[in-house]
Amino acid sequence: MRKAEAMGVIAEIIPNENVETYTIKEARIAIDALRASTIKAAYTTRFVAAELSRNPQDFEIVSSAGMAPRSGDVVIAKITELGKHKALQSPHSRRQKLFVGQEIMVAYGHRYAPDQFLAHVPADLGPCELVAGGGLASRVEQQHSSIDKATEIEPIGLLVRSGKVVTLSDFAPLSVQNPSVNVTSRVEANRPPVIAVLGTSMNSGKSTTLGCLVNGLSNAGLRVAAGKATGTGAGNDPNLFTDAGAFSVCDFTDFGYPTTYRLDYETVRELLISMINEQSATGADAVIIEIADGLFQGETSRLLGDPVFKEHVDRVLFSAQDALGAKAGEKILLDAGLDLAAVSGVLTASPLAASEARAHMDTKIIDTFDLCDPQVASALLPTA
Repeated sequence: MRKAEAMGVIAEIIPNENVETYTIKEARIAIDALRASTIKAAYTTRFVAAELSRNPQDFEIVSSAGMAPRSGDVVIAKITELGKHKALQSPHSRRQKLFVGQEIMVAYGHRYAPDQFLAHVPADLGPCELVAGGGLASRVEQQHSSIDKATEIEPIGLLVRSGKVVTLSDFAPLSVQNPSVNVTSRVEANRPPVIAVLGTSMNSGKSTTLGCLVNGLSNAGLRVAAGKATGTGAGNDPNLFTDAGAFSVCDFTDFGYPTTYRLDYETVRELLISMINEQSATGADAVIIEIADGLFQGETSRLLGDPVFKEHVDRVLFSAQDALGAKAGEKILLDAGLDLAAVSGVLTASPLAASEARAHMDTKIIDTFDLCDPQVASALLPTA
């Protein structure tokens, strides 16, 4: 057995007795300031990227045959073929154009996106895909027939600091409280009203609905805090909430999670509670939280049936794509015992679809952009 060093790579070389070749057991690549500056960091890795930029000498890239990545692990990878995602959201959510051969820094994570990909974290550091523009490495298992195949990447290795694989939670500014079964007693006594925005599915208009509600409440002179508790990490929605007028915004990546899909349920529940508590402590007059994907998605469905959800959320606003979805969502939410304030979303872009919904529903239908009106928005706040 011997050591080999080349191009900054330190590897342990093991002879293969059957053929006249050698295999690499482990490779370690030092990172200098120049290399750190050329690696394109993703939105999901923004807090790690800041530390890497300040102290690149503290990090290295490590790869070995026995490494099994986990959700949240940070990986340095090379673009090998462009597909669906031809740009990567920067730490400031700028769309960085990607080119074959470039190195990127993203996080491993699962993805559940009916309009795009179903993908899971692979069991090794072999080739995989970029499955979200916010910076998610995973292996695609299914995809929507209308989209291009995923951009292909080749992991160079996991990012390591002081001998430990770097995860997003290592540098996240917020943390989830320890998961606990007995959480109902932790409702903040003087917290502001909390409204959760849910929808029939992805692309039903949840984020736009939330942004318009934030804008309307801000126009009414209220201090509004907003958050996105579940979903796939990307900067679009938090930036929208800020642009709409929210003075405090956070999402699950601020707690160290690149995605919430396949997180254990206790952590998902605690993440929601921790986010509400964090935003309530800002001095906000109202807290608006988005719950991603649709009512049938696993984490969302469990949250709706959990008494803890009703303890921490005062009202819900529902976004739907069509009249039938609006009616079905109304029934699910009311059967769960939730206070449904109104229905909005993509549905309201069609006057005919909105009319269909109004003819078959008791819940009020509000055009999405009407939520920007301070009187309309304020009327949705729960009464004492």
